[in-house]
Amino acid sequence: MYDYHIAIIDDNKAVLQSLKLVLEGVFRSVTVMTLPNALPAILAAGKVDAVLLDMNFSAQKLDGQEGLTWLRYIKQQENPPAVVMITAFGDINIAVNSLKEGAEDFITKPWDNDELVEKLLAAIDRCRQQKNLNRKASEADVLIEKQETLKQMTLDEVEKQHILEMMQECGNNLSDVARRLNIGRQKLYSKLKKYGLMV
Repeated sequence: MYDYHIAIIDDNKAVLQSLKLVLEGVFRSVTVMTLPNALPAILAAGKVDAVLLDMNFSAQKLDGQEGLTWLRYIKQQENPPAVVMITAFGDINIAVNSLKEGAEDFITKPWDNDELVEKLLAAIDRCRQQKNLNRKASEADVLIEKQETLKQMTLDEVEKQHILEMMQECGNNLSDVARRLNIGRQKLYSKLKKYGLMV
């Protein structure tokens, strides 16, 4: 059993029941709902790994826009789960559009149970890899920004900044700061005085 939480949203109760029966034996937790209104509260808990999302929720609208609207909402969250769209066979074009909007995959009704599980697992994996890439890119941006800032600082400004960082890391314990900077306490006091950093 995979330790993942799957949320399923489909207005067809028979489809929901079938999906739940298939996935309950595979995943740790499966939540089902006929309308996406409860989705914000479920996502807020931050424990959903993947959402199986229907394209339409009302008989009057069959263009897939409801599903795409909720897909956009999910992907705008701070730590969004993977999304696999559920669609009727005739709505493949709409499903392809959902991939452009950020869905990891789609599955057509009627579905193959093994394929469904494989697609969910692959979607969760892809989603996690993308988050990891985004995190690394963000860290790289911070490092680049820091390097650019350092280039524009004088030697005294760089030294002052370094001493400040050491003081933070050492909880203002001057003995530890001096040891980390590999200088004597008296020299550290002189630098603290010079830069107005006496504590």
